[in-house]
Amino acid sequence: MITSKWDLLDQAHAALRSAVAGMPPGGGGRPTPCDRWNVTQVVQHAAGDQLAYASRLTGGPGPAEDPFAPTGVLAEDPAAFLEAALEASAAAFAGIAPGTGDVPVPLPPFSVTAETAVGAAALDAAVHAWDIAVATGRPSPLTEALAAALRPTADLLVEPLRGFAFGPALTPDPAADPARSLLAHLGRDAAWTPPAA
Repeated sequence: MITSKWDLLDQAHAALRSAVAGMPPGGGGRPTPCDRWNVTQVVQHAAGDQLAYASRLTGGPGPAEDPFAPTGVLAEDPAAFLEAALEASAAAFAGIAPGTGDVPVPLPPFSVTAETAVGAAALDAAVHAWDIAVATGRPSPLTEALAAALRPTADLLVEPLRGFAFGPALTPDPAADPARSLLAHLGRDAAWTPPAA
């Protein structure tokens, strides 16, 4: 059950952790729903985003490379690489009290409420968990409950980032479940499947 934005972040981190832990051997080169990025690049991007949130909150080190230009070269185990970023993010957000205003974030508008900041980090983690899972042929970790809890944050933050972090919104089936509806709002086709080899 999701009782706060901090619970939401924990669940989104768990979804991302699970998606990366379930990557098949040699699966890092597979294409993903993220245009022109393979699975390893999405892992690098997702970890980099979480480190960027942590860095803005604590003043600590940020990602070693630009999350929007991931190399696709990862010298360490993807799960271990990701875990360090998730731990940094969780620790940074644990130090932010609910109700705090003007929390710094690494995306426009660069300062939001604590609840919006935590929701933004959760949205990022959950959507990239979906990217990785579907790219590697596994079930989506983006549950209906998780998607429904993420939607208010998406409604607040996505529009200023269209064309940069999110593609044009797609029109979902009117009967779409919350996960499909959220993905369409973010410009992702919930029916995406890896191209034939």
